[in-house]
Amino acid sequence: MNKIAFFGAAGATGKSIATNLRSRGMAYRVVGRDQKRLATTFGSDPLAEIRTWNPEDPASVRAAAEGVDTLIYLVGVPYNKAKQHPILMRQTLDGAIAAGVKRIVLLGTVYPYGLPETPTVAETHPRNPPTFKGGMRKEQEEILFRAHAEGKIQATVLRLPDFYGPEVGELSLLHLAFKAATEEGTAYMIGPIDTPHEFVYIPDLGPVMVDLALKPEAYGRAWNFAGAGTISQREAAKQIFAMASRKPKILTLGKTAIRLMGLFDPVMRELVEMHYLQKTPVPMNDSALTQLIGPLKKTPYVEGLRLTYQTYVDRKSRG
Repeated sequence: MNKIAFFGAAGATGKSIATNLRSRGMAYRVVGRDQKRLATTFGSDPLAEIRTWNPEDPASVRAAAEGVDTLIYLVGVPYNKAKQHPILMRQTLDGAIAAGVKRIVLLGTVYPYGLPETPTVAETHPRNPPTFKGGMRKEQEEILFRAHAEGKIQATVLRLPDFYGPEVGELSLLHLAFKAATEEGTAYMIGPIDTPHEFVYIPDLGPVMVDLALKPEAYGRAWNFAGAGTISQREAAKQIFAMASRKPKILTLGKTAIRLMGLFDPVMRELVEMHYLQKTPVPMNDSALTQLIGPLKKTPYVEGLRLTYQTYVDRKSRG
């Protein structure tokens, strides 16, 4: 049986993948730096095998990948540490190849595409990232596909737009809207907030990642997974506040405000170069993925926002 491991497993995406593997009765391995966090998240699942690793230690990477057929790469870095993306990918890839891993799937992003040149962006769209972070993501992909071309490992990438969902937290553009609605505060949102965006509901991602990983013909190229249509940040916030029976209270942060906040916050400083995505989002075409694995389940925004809002309410009630 194909043994799947996912590296960088403890976040919301890892949980989504684990839920899907569990539903199929498939054993899996979760790999991360924090043993306690992994045990809290996956320790009650008899199908889960927990391993820790240190990406800087080649022996540690090999040990974490030993006995694995397919590696799903979910490793994140702080937003202001984008230069680590290609470094960590190279370290993981070297260890995986040394351990005999056959396939690797990278969870990617729209950043390498740069400014959209077509109404919707398919995988054939040029990759011309105008930002440092986009360049680092493009280099990360190129390291992977170079190894594939050299016959060292089979590789594929699944690119996503923005995302949201239970336990995604501040990694989502919509986090502060959920937080403000729950705590009766103000939602500080990065503007412009009336531009149509796509958001993937993270629980929908697990089945797609597993289906992709198990398809032999998926390897050797990248794939897009688009959101459930488009929605503006303002409309999403209005729906979230309505769930709390409150009128929307929103403060929009423009590029100048973000730049000023960046004088004191290194993460906000990094948002300045990515601000183009607020004005010109990248609308994704995922028809190729549909042809590969069949109809894609996409939770409608009204339902995904409701389910996510409820997790914020539950968290608040627990104190």
